[in-house]
Amino acid sequence: MNRPLLVIFAAIALDAIGIGLVFPILPRLIEEVTQAREVASYLGILTALYAAMQFAFAPVLGALSDRLGRRPILLISLGGAALNYALMARAPSLALLIVGRAIAGLTSANIAVATAYITDISPQEARAKRFGIFNAMFGIGFILGPVVGGVLGDYWLRLPFIAAGVLNAANLLLALLVLPESRPASPAGIDIAALNPLRPLRWALSMRSLLPIIATFFVLSATGEVYGVCWALWGDDVFQWNGLWIGLSLGAFGVCQSLAQAFMPGPAVRLLGERGAILTGIMAACVALAVLAFATQGWIVFVIMPVMALAGIGTPALQSLATRLVDDDQQGQFQGVLASAMSLASIFGPLLFSTVYFAVREHWPGAVWLSAMIVNAVAVPLVIGLRFRPRVEVSRER
Repeated sequence: MNRPLLVIFAAIALDAIGIGLVFPILPRLIEEVTQAREVASYLGILTALYAAMQFAFAPVLGALSDRLGRRPILLISLGGAALNYALMARAPSLALLIVGRAIAGLTSANIAVATAYITDISPQEARAKRFGIFNAMFGIGFILGPVVGGVLGDYWLRLPFIAAGVLNAANLLLALLVLPESRPASPAGIDIAALNPLRPLRWALSMRSLLPIIATFFVLSATGEVYGVCWALWGDDVFQWNGLWIGLSLGAFGVCQSLAQAFMPGPAVRLLGERGAILTGIMAACVALAVLAFATQGWIVFVIMPVMALAGIGTPALQSLATRLVDDDQQGQFQGVLASAMSLASIFGPLLFSTVYFAVREHWPGAVWLSAMIVNAVAVPLVIGLRFRPRVEVSRER
């Protein structure tokens, strides 16, 4: 594997660890700065703000990277993230926490630039495999982050923010010293209109050929939110799992999914094609969700986990296919739009599945998995109906 890819993968893993470090201690930090015992509403506001900033600015960073190059945008966003965590480590008030989470959401939008970088340096036949490793690195970081954050937070509530800042500073230094540019800056330089968050979205939504794949990203991302929202509640309600078993089950799922995404997308695409790999992933998810819906004993969950993990081959294949729909000079902008679709799904999905869960909890908690299966199945006709050429000529408007 070449050195730029190793740097990008390491950067994504460190980025995910930095994000995950904050999750376990954020409710306690809100309680500390507000002196309020009920912090759910504040937590909801900060979570929604983070997602909204990511939604708005992922296309902007992507479009800027098309014009200015990937490297400077990545460096600026990593530096901004490090400064943001330093701010949050000292934030004495809710107002500064809100500012910090807004900056964090903005800088986390650099995932669009990272995916565009991988597209720049990867031949088409290698993209599914590399996107799979990319997703696996993010997943591993997200598994480690909350664990480390919880341990550090028990020593000092602000320590996870300092650790996240150090990780992002290390990430910045790594990229500064080792990461080459994958796309030279455009001679035209920066276009002020590219700073308008609505412009890339309007561009993408005006292209009929792009709408099905954007909708597919949204549907699959929204369905993926069901696990984080309902898993712990369902495990307690159905199996009377304590915190240890909930943690073990989530950890096992994370390990299985990371392994599947790291090693299976490439062979799956070679064997089945991109469309076939996506449909196989959706089918695996639907089978696993149906089993979870009717499970009455905890061991069944662990048995079905490899099938659940097999669903992870679909997203890298979808990302690979998406890169074939726009020209090279629009990859950053388009990846930003896809990241926005996933951010919007991270708002919509939890609202939908939490509502469903509390509606069915008393009579049949497992029904929430059937609702996720139905939403997942919506993506099947979208994938089957995708029409694409090796390159689709689209408007070059920014």
